[in-house]
Amino acid sequence: MVRRRVVVHGQVQGVFFRDSCRREAKRRGLTGWVRNRSDGTVEAVFEGEEATVEEMVRWCGEGPPDAGVQDVDVSNEPAEGATSFEVC
Repeated sequence: MVRRRVVVHGQVQGVFFRDSCRREAKRRGLTGWVRNRSDGTVEAVFEGEEATVEEMVRWCGEGPPDAGVQDVDVSNEPAEGATSFEVC
């Protein structure tokens, strides 16, 4: 199990990024959370098998159809054993 934190920059709020992210993460069997930040970015944490987490990180580089992703910051964290995926 691995855990990645991502911060997604660009036109990522008001385009259903969080809900789309939740659906994609649940479809892949990942746990964690996603939230809007006050600076206009979206932050998310994904936990699961490494290959699947990396797929989700790549998805964040595109986002839903109306998103305009400019950059994604990724950091590794110790897995915490999250049991669900939530929109915060």
